[in-house]
Formats: sequence, C-alpha cells, structure tokens
Amino acid sequence: MNRFEGRTALLSAAASGIGRATAHRLASEGAAVLVTDVDPEGARRVAEEIGAKGGNARHRELDATDPAHWAEAVADAEAWTGRIDVLHLNAGHNFPGAIHELDDDSWHSQLRLALDSVFFGVRAAVPRLRACGGAVVITSSVHATIGFSGFPAYAAAKGGIGALVRQLAVEYAGQIRFNAVLPGAVVTAHWAGASPQYRAQTVSRTPVGRLGEPEDIASAVAFLASDDASFITGQNLTVDGGRSISSHE
Repeated sequence: MNRFEGRTALLSAAASGIGRATAHRLASEGAAVLVTDVDPEGARRVAEEIGAKGGNARHRELDATDPAHWAEAVADAEAWTGRIDVLHLNAGHNFPGAIHELDDDSWHSQLRLALDSVFFGVRAAVPRLRACGGAVVITSSVHATIGFSGFPAYAAAKGGIGALVRQLAVEYAGQIRFNAVLPGAVVTAHWAGASPQYRAQTVSRTPVGRLGEPEDIASAVAFLASDDASFITGQNLTVDGGRSISSHE
C-alpha cells in the first residue's frame, strides 16, 4: 500500500517504541517522515533505519513540552516538503504514585508531557494541516477509561486527551480530522523491568492471549491517519487486545 505517497508526517517521541514503529509504518506506505524526539541521536537512528529500507525520512530534536521547539519542527517540515499531512503526537510517560504521594512537580510534569505537548503541537501545526486537509492522531491510553491504582496524573492527562480530541474534531470539522489511539499493555521500554509473573498475569487478563507490540499500535495510527478513515473523526480507538472489555480479574 502507498496510502501516504506524496504526504508528509511529523511525529513526536518517535525514537523508540510506538513512535518508532509508526515512523517505519508511515514511511513504508510512502510518507516523507520527520522523526522527532527529545533524544536526537535516537531520532537520527530511526531516520537512518528508514532510509536504509528505501524510505524518506529526516530527523531533528524536539522537546514536546517546548512551544519554540514545535515552531521549529513545523518550519523544518515546511522547508523540506512544503506540507504537513499527518501529525502523530506520541509524547508521554507514566510515573506511578498515589495522589497523596505525588509532589507538585511530579503531577505537573506528567500533565505537561502528555497533555500540554498536544496543545503545543496542534497549535503549531494547524495552519499547515488545514491547508493540506490533514489528520492528527494522538497516543492516549486505556488509562483514560479504566482505573488502575497508582497512576492518577497519567490517567488525568490521558483522559484530557479524549475530551480534547472530541473538541478539536468539532472545531476543525471539514478541515482536519482528530482521533486518538488508546493502547493497552504494549511491549516498550516500560516493560523492561517487568517480572515474568506480572507479564503472565497481564496476558491472562487479555482476551487475545498476548501483550501488544508497537507495530499493533502503528497499524491503528496509520489507519486513522489515512483516507481509509476519512469518515472518522473525534474518536478514541482502544487497541488493547480486549483487556478493557474483559471481566477476568
């Protein structure tokens, strides 16, 4: 498939995990991909991987919590191809801690990384996205809809994304589509220290019988960003192997 031939995608937090998998997926379908991350060397490696496969990619450093960085990234994409058709907002990190254990910085840092970054990214890219009739896909989480003990700030941020997606879909109706993906348990760096027992317990609670892979989420992002989803906007698509609808505890 070449659903993104002639189109440009700007991705945040794309040096690893879901962002990296999505960069590869969009490039494999013809997109020119601007890989950004707070880790510039990681972004460079992903762009080089894509290039080695015959894809078209550039890279740059991007602190998704810095509005100035977003302005520079959008300007970079415009100078490169003159357009932004797809914006994938992927920044976020889950720091555990019950609400009575969180200090102010821990609370605000999680909201800033997961939610403020969406505000900064969308605001910077809207003019170019409108001109291209673009699509925005935001990485949320099943934490937006399911309660898990010990993650109040992360849940609040991801829940905010769901509301914002609906609002933006209405505000920019007919110009830009906005959707979110809500991953469940996906094997990224977060799982590096997970015990075999915890992995097995999580799998046992997931109807499809396995943990997710970054490529599973990348497939959903690519769908929502493509013309195949041209009649879909303002939606939060859960991609969790059925965990959120399972009664098994």
